[in-house]
Amino acid sequence: MKTFGTAARRWVGGARRYARRLSCSVRLRGDAYATQPPPGVEERWITTADGVRLHAWYARASRQATTGSTTLLWAHGNGVSIARRPHVLQALTARGLDVLAFDYRGCGRSTGRPSEAGLYRDAVAAYDSERGRGVPPSRIVAFGESLGGVVALDLATRRPCAGVAVVSTLTHVRDLWPGVGALSRSVRLDALERIRRLHIPVLVAHGDRDQTIRLEIGHRLFAAANPPKTFLRVAGAGHYTVLQNVGLLDALAAFAHQIAGETTRGCLR
Repeated sequence: MKTFGTAARRWVGGARRYARRLSCSVRLRGDAYATQPPPGVEERWITTADGVRLHAWYARASRQATTGSTTLLWAHGNGVSIARRPHVLQALTARGLDVLAFDYRGCGRSTGRPSEAGLYRDAVAAYDSERGRGVPPSRIVAFGESLGGVVALDLATRRPCAGVAVVSTLTHVRDLWPGVGALSRSVRLDALERIRRLHIPVLVAHGDRDQTIRLEIGHRLFAAANPPKTFLRVAGAGHYTVLQNVGLLDALAAFAHQIAGETTRGCLR
C-alpha cells in the first residue's frame, strides 16, 4: 500500500510538472515578428509596473466623432503580434474607433517573458497609458480575442471601462486541454470567474466553425455574464478567420459606440 501511495504521489508530481511546462510552452507563446506600423499609425512604448517595456500601435479613427472617439484597447490572441493584424486595426479605425493595440511581454518588440500574471499587468499598463493621455474611462472599451478575451475581462475587474467585448474566448485553460487545468498552477485563464464579477455591458462573439475553442464554450461564457449582455454568433467563421468577418467588425464598432459615455465607472460586485 505504501508503495502504491509513493507511486501515486510521483505520478501526480510528474503530471504537475508536465502541466506547468505545457502551460508555459504551449499556451503562452510569444511571437517575435515585428514590422513598421502602417501609414498613419503611431508607434508607442509603454512601461509596466514591473519595468517591462511594451511595444504598441495607436491609430486614430478615420471619422472623428464630434463628441470624441471611443478607444478600443485591444488585447490580441496567443502566439501572434500586433504586426500580423494591421488590416484589422485599419478596419476598426475605418469604423470610427480609436485603437490601442499592444504586444504582451515577449511578443513583437516588447521585452520580458510571457506569463499569465504578466499579461494582466500589461493590459493595466496599456489602460493607464491611455488614462494618462486624458482618455476618460467612459470612452475605453476593453477588447480581446481568444486568450486576449480573458485579459480584457481581467482588465475590466481592475480598471473602470465602458464595456468589454470578447471574441472566440475560452472559459478556462481546461477548454483547450481537459485535465491540464486541474493540475496547472502557472496558468488558469479563468474567464468565468472574471466575467461573473462584471456589471457593465458585455459583448460575447464566437464563430460557429471554431474548432479550437468550440461555439458551446462561447455560450457558456455568455451565460455566466451579467446583463446587459449581447451574444453574436459569427456564421461560417473559424478561430483564425473570425476577425476577417465584416459583420463582426460592424457589430463590434456598433457596440463600442453605443456604450461609450454611458458608463463613467466600473461596476464590480
